[in-house]
Amino acid sequence: MIKKLSLLTGSIVLAFSAGAQAQTTWDLPSAYPASNFHVENLATFIKDVDTLSQGKLKITLHNNASLYKAPEIKRAVQGNQAQIGEILLTNFANEDPVYELDGLPFLATGYDASFKLYQAQKPFLEKKLNSQGMMLLYAVAWPPQGIFANKDIKQISDMKGLKWRAYSPVTAKIAELVGAQPVTVQQAELSQALATGVINSYMSSASTGYDTKTYEYIKKFYDTQAWLPKNAVIVNKKAFDALDPATQEALKKAGAQAEERGWKLSQEKNKWYQEELAKNGMETIKPTVELKEGLSVIGKRMLDDWLKKAGADGQAMIDAYRKQ
Repeated sequence: MIKKLSLLTGSIVLAFSAGAQAQTTWDLPSAYPASNFHVENLATFIKDVDTLSQGKLKITLHNNASLYKAPEIKRAVQGNQAQIGEILLTNFANEDPVYELDGLPFLATGYDASFKLYQAQKPFLEKKLNSQGMMLLYAVAWPPQGIFANKDIKQISDMKGLKWRAYSPVTAKIAELVGAQPVTVQQAELSQALATGVINSYMSSASTGYDTKTYEYIKKFYDTQAWLPKNAVIVNKKAFDALDPATQEALKKAGAQAEERGWKLSQEKNKWYQEELAKNGMETIKPTVELKEGLSVIGKRMLDDWLKKAGADGQAMIDAYRKQ
């Protein structure tokens, strides 16, 4: 009886050990607070991964730049310090033109156009990430970008001299072209930069304005709908390859669900964010014809510059986008 009990106990220990070995844990850094819709989407994605993988893959979310700052996340995933992470593609515009594409002003200004641009960009984005030892899991657009400033802005010249938050090479380039002073500030430090007067303006979505309580410092949002940048969730290829086939499929399925859900959530919450800004004293202003025309000229110039850098691949992406 003792021998049988010993064998049974041994079997339980072995089974437990096998189960423990079968479970994989990953870290997922994000630069945004828990209230942000991207992070809400990530939280649901993580639950879906747990369910679909039957508990084999556990992902820990580190939001609000608590594990890595926004510009550091891509390198962390590439080096497998974090197995999966969320990045803003335009942050890496200086690295390769494919990361810059959806930050070009007035190329794709609404959700439908932005999604078409994503479809044209996606094969080239996947190829680039793969060459760097990573894979694209999914991507979701931010709401359309507008200008936060207390100053009356009726034309491009009115932006001259603004202390302008630049969070990517694209936004720094816009500052240069309109005569503003670019100051590099990531979202996690945005509230402090506004409070201390380091910046007095920036270009982003109503979502960012709400998350950072910009309404405490700035009372005007010019709804230019200039572009819809995307956040991408990327995975270290070696970490992915180490998963068993069923868990790989569970991860990809959860990613596809997160992408579909995220685009809908972005569109639904855009109106809600603007309503919340209004409740807190911020005025949403329709841009003048002169301002839109001026920004369109800047967009055309930036697209021309981008095509020179992007070469044949860049032209192929634009052609594919315009054929849709």
